[in-house]
Amino acid sequence: MATKRRKPSKKNNAKKKKEQIIYAVIAFIVILAAFFIFGGNSSPTTNSLPAEINTGMAYQKVEEGAFLLDVRTQEEWIESHVEGATLIPLDELEARISEVPTDREVVVICHSGNRAKVGRDILLAAGYPSVTSVSGGIQGWMEAGYPTVSGE
Repeated sequence: MATKRRKPSKKNNAKKKKEQIIYAVIAFIVILAAFFIFGGNSSPTTNSLPAEINTGMAYQKVEEGAFLLDVRTQEEWIESHVEGATLIPLDELEARISEVPTDREVVVICHSGNRAKVGRDILLAAGYPSVTSVSGGIQGWMEAGYPTVSGE
């Protein structure tokens, strides 16, 4: 014997709609709270530089007085680095962030560009107003023929 399916009553439909509205309101409140906790900065910092620049632009920025932050390891730094750069290895950056000036443009460099992006994002999240990373890193810098030094 086949069982007949009963048609949902209007009362059940109204109850389901009410539950959906409640869930939507709760989701909206959670999203709004997350915005204010994680991204609702009353004075948001906008980066005045592009996220990433090529080595030619990086060289020009450094020549114009930008702070060059190298986030590689001490061993990589000894091999070669840009004269005048400041070494703060990426794994130490958050603890030493106060060593990076806020009143100058900051150009972040690493070996190939990947760690520099992470360093850039750390500084931007900390409220630095003008930070960019070097696409191609020190490899690209040297390939372009820009000067480097070795040793400590």
